[in-house]
Amino acid sequence: MCARVAALCEAAGDAILNIYQGEVVAQWKGDGTPLTAADQASHELLVEGLPLLPGNYPVVSEESSESDQAAVDRGPEAPPYWLVDPLDGTKEFLSRNGEFTVNVALIWRGEPVLGVVHVPVTGDTYAGVVGEGATWLGAPQAGSPRAARALGVRPVPAAGLTVVGSRSHGDAAALEAFLGGRRVAALSSAGSSLKFCLLARGEADLYPRLGRTMIWDTAAGQAVLTAAGGGVYRLDGTPLGCSNAALDNPHFVAVGAPGAWSAS
Repeated sequence: MCARVAALCEAAGDAILNIYQGEVVAQWKGDGTPLTAADQASHELLVEGLPLLPGNYPVVSEESSESDQAAVDRGPEAPPYWLVDPLDGTKEFLSRNGEFTVNVALIWRGEPVLGVVHVPVTGDTYAGVVGEGATWLGAPQAGSPRAARALGVRPVPAAGLTVVGSRSHGDAAALEAFLGGRRVAALSSAGSSLKFCLLARGEADLYPRLGRTMIWDTAAGQAVLTAAGGGVYRLDGTPLGCSNAALDNPHFVAVGAPGAWSAS
């Protein structure tokens, strides 16, 4: 199943790149977020392809209509459904820095249990199944088969934490207050779900998000990180899930190895 989801995400990534290589025009949605033809092209491919996979599960996409989103049961006892962000990091897409992704997660009983994050510009694909492990596939190379590399979080370095924040939505003052008293070796930033993937690759330790996000922004990255040995938590220490009535998340922190963070 994971391989077939990854193939769909990579096809969606190709559709995005076809548009990325030309002139891009953005419209603005009612919530103030941008929308491009690339978002829509990826959305259409995924909402058509995912229900054809085993289980015939329904799809909730960022670009679905509000009525279509509301029609899918997302409660804690709900049947499985696909949660999709067709183009996570549209602001990064518009700034042409390459840090945007295609995100697909399978949600079961309110929790992301399978996730795929594909990076169209680099060709990298991250995939994880909770309880089974996470892998990274690098970009295809001519004449060479793609080899999957197992992902795993790292122990907290003696020098201190590497903390990653949002490229376009950071709050420096809130982050400084959150990190008060923690030994921090480095701060970095990245767009979209790449922040979860940096933790899953063992290249960073902590990603606090102290601003608004939606469940489709986080679910796929959460599944990959959890499968790699990390986790994503509300600030009270409880796991971040996808079963709240609203589509937005509370503030949260994504954590690599145990010991990188604990709720106060």
